[in-house]
Amino acid sequence: MKKKTLVILNTNTLTLDMLNKLAAEIIPDVELINIVDDSLLPEAKVYGVTPRVLSKMSMYVQCAEKSGADIILNQCSSVGDAVDILRGMVNIPYIKIDEPMAKKAVEIGTNIAVIGTVASTLKPSCALIEKTAAEMGKEVNVKPCLLDGVIELLATEEGKIKHDELLAEEIYKQAEVSDVVVLAQASMSRIAPKLKETRVPVLTSPTIAFNEIKKMLAEM
Repeated sequence: MKKKTLVILNTNTLTLDMLNKLAAEIIPDVELINIVDDSLLPEAKVYGVTPRVLSKMSMYVQCAEKSGADIILNQCSSVGDAVDILRGMVNIPYIKIDEPMAKKAVEIGTNIAVIGTVASTLKPSCALIEKTAAEMGKEVNVKPCLLDGVIELLATEEGKIKHDELLAEEIYKQAEVSDVVVLAQASMSRIAPKLKETRVPVLTSPTIAFNEIKKMLAEM
């Protein structure tokens, strides 16, 4: 029997190892293929999803389908709007890494704090939750919380410690006034094992996404 195949479209290498390890734990029998283009995120952070970004991603998703992918996973929330446009170009599921998380957040509560360390990610992440809530027929209050520039700290070992401290501080703060806290970027999931117990759930996208993919593949 042919192995199922998952293709992940990455816009950076920050989360590459983490996602590969997580996939190996949750869907160990699935063949994993990574497509990485680190030119996409810098452009999207400044200009949004431009025609050039869209053109490149179009090529990648078509290549993924032709390579035998059963599902394509979009790793980067900053280019999430492109997924809505490109889904119609392929005949296989093409999902955003934060879509399952958005659904879970809406199921949990009404007051949803969304923490991001990249401005270009925070807006589409909040919009996705609001769209998901509308589709589920529920009214929510989405609170964006930007830790601007904090992601740059991940470039050094010393910076990683400061990144985690600042992120944890914001998580604890928002957990006191929200029903659920959402971490907008996959790169932020590194904080999860280090957090003290919080009053409300703190959601990160990778684990939730891979569990959803596991379910989808089992139904194919």
